[in-house]
Amino acid sequence: MIVGIDIGTQTLKVCVLDRDLQVRGHAARRYPLDYPQPGWVEQDPRLWELALAPTIAESLARANVTPRDVTALGFCGQLDGCIAVDDAGEPLTSCITWIDRRAAAEIADVPAATVRKTGGLVLDPGHLAAKARWLKRHAKPARPIARFHQPVSYMVERLTGEAVIDPSLASTSMAYCLDRKDYDPALLDCFELSIGALPRIAASESLAGRLTERGAALAGLPRGIPVAVGTGDDFATPLGGGLVAPGRVAVSIGTGEVVGALHASALRDHGALVETHAYPGGTYFIENPGWLGGGSMVWLGSILAMSDFAAMDALAAKAAPGCDGLTFLPALSGSMAPQWQPDARGCFYGLTPAHGRGHMIRAVLEGCAFAMRDVIDHLAELGVATDSLLLLGGGARSALWTQMRADIVGRSAEVPANVDCAPIGAAMLAAVAIGAFDTLPAAAQALSGKMRRLQPHAETAVAYETAYARYRDLFRYLTPLFAPTPHS
Repeated sequence: MIVGIDIGTQTLKVCVLDRDLQVRGHAARRYPLDYPQPGWVEQDPRLWELALAPTIAESLARANVTPRDVTALGFCGQLDGCIAVDDAGEPLTSCITWIDRRAAAEIADVPAATVRKTGGLVLDPGHLAAKARWLKRHAKPARPIARFHQPVSYMVERLTGEAVIDPSLASTSMAYCLDRKDYDPALLDCFELSIGALPRIAASESLAGRLTERGAALAGLPRGIPVAVGTGDDFATPLGGGLVAPGRVAVSIGTGEVVGALHASALRDHGALVETHAYPGGTYFIENPGWLGGGSMVWLGSILAMSDFAAMDALAAKAAPGCDGLTFLPALSGSMAPQWQPDARGCFYGLTPAHGRGHMIRAVLEGCAFAMRDVIDHLAELGVATDSLLLLGGGARSALWTQMRADIVGRSAEVPANVDCAPIGAAMLAAVAIGAFDTLPAAAQALSGKMRRLQPHAETAVAYETAYARYRDLFRYLTPLFAPTPHS
């Protein structure tokens, strides 16, 4: 049995797959985020460790197998988190998560053109290098900082003793050169980092190491089980959905929403809306790393005292496309589309006494889908193939939201039977690492082919075009208000 693990923003998910990559069992554990002040979002990495063994045990029980049946582990997880550790890999700080915006001052003297040309990234305080620089300047740990990890590489070191990261995650750091396929000395200098302060780079589908005694205790598994290097959930999710060749746009609707497509070469977006990342297997993922998609629905549900997303969908379905003029900007943690604006904030515009809860819910669904269209339209302009949609993540369970996606971009869409694809992608990496499959495309062929297929509805086209234009106008009119707040 192969175990795939996803260290999500709010949930640790585990899937148990057999050697044919069919899911036999799964389980999940939730954990909280911390909000020390506006713009700051942290998470204690010990929460991931505490969730690991019980979640693995539950998934194995559901698969009716034992820990002795596990032959490999694969990890994926949230991108852009930053944890400082000591020489022994012990955490010295909380994880500064991908949502956190505190490191704006740490990029003020960094040339955006160099970051884009060398690394294919938008200069942004969300990336690891900026956060590492912030920790060096402001953190006061009990012991000296030895290196900085993202969540996946942190867990791999905790379990195997090996500080290693894959090219895909490394390419999100602002310290990586796409052409050299290694850390870039000039970018490291920009952020006052040494190469030894970051994990070494190895292929995501290669072997990182084996469970040590400490790792075995943390996972609740026998010592010596192989562990793959792993990758970020932005990449494991489409991989677990079968994306191994250009053509489809992967839309992963989790807490954050990620929109991207594969391309053969490492193109750079001089319009600074999408970024270029190495992708497992050797191609490149041209993506917008996302806004709070499902997270916006969780937030709205808490405001409306609703926790049943099916009930929220039912209310939203009663509102007409375009929400009778109500528009939502999905920028609760800064805007990522139609422009990157770290200090933008979300809003509803157009509220009247005629609007109810259903309109507000639908406006959030539509606002996130409009941001998706911003990215897809831009990908097409860059020459990236965007023939159809591959809808993934928890948000893809919503029949309303998935049909809305197809309608708003006028493309067909596919939704796999199992939309929680990230741990499946992690397990695929482990399967290749132990030689169960020769390549990732070979592993993808073994995945279940069951898909729900959607076609765009022509009758909604006019209403959505009008609503989309209103969304773009609203963003443009509010842009002058997107100034730094005192705690940014």
